[in-house]
Amino acid sequence: MSAFQSGHGPSPLGWGQTQAAYDGRFTFVRLRWDSGFGGGFRRGGMSDAWNHDYPRAEQNLMSLLNYLTFIDSREDGSLILRLSDPDLFKFPIVYMWEPGFWQLNDLEAARFREYLLKGGFAIFDDFEQEQWDHFAEQMRRVLPDARFVKLDRSHRVFDSFFRMTTIDFPHPMMGILPTYYGIFEDNDPNRRLMVIANYNNDVAEYWEWSGSGLFPVDTSNEAYKLGVNYMLYGLTH
Repeated sequence: MSAFQSGHGPSPLGWGQTQAAYDGRFTFVRLRWDSGFGGGFRRGGMSDAWNHDYPRAEQNLMSLLNYLTFIDSREDGSLILRLSDPDLFKFPIVYMWEPGFWQLNDLEAARFREYLLKGGFAIFDDFEQEQWDHFAEQMRRVLPDARFVKLDRSHRVFDSFFRMTTIDFPHPMMGILPTYYGIFEDNDPNRRLMVIANYNNDVAEYWEWSGSGLFPVDTSNEAYKLGVNYMLYGLTH
């Protein structure tokens, strides 16, 4: 089906589609991947790790992004793509949940490397403690020479729309404080940030449950600020 139906404007996308005609609007892309560790528990039952917080997290973030900014964002749906999907290169930002369980194959590693080096921006979220080692091992297959740099609040990714007064809001379930790590082009912190990892945090959990009373409003607001900043940074760098 064409992205535009004659006389009816843009066609609806629907949440979690695996393909859609590109129409230039900003679309949220969640990465789907294979795990060597099986699924996990989430509210409502068992799930694969990559689909945690789906779909409310991206629904809520995209609604806020449309309300607050001039970005032409799709509020009618999102995409779920694999790293091997050639359509990945049409979308400048991708988001991955639970990378502590992520398992790459050679094709995916090569495609992901190409995507990042050509201008893509990847956000990793919802992993903690000993899961870092496995995540870092997978990223070495993607960018063997890359170095993770610890980011502080002075980096422009935290000031691309909202000027954040703190990035140290706690992990929603574990209460531990996060650390943010980035990978830069040519390992140069003065160049483009290609990857950001929300280590010891689960930012999207706040998006999913905002308005439910489960988490403090002020902390949820900081998580939204972080998400909007990420989207603005990825679209402008």
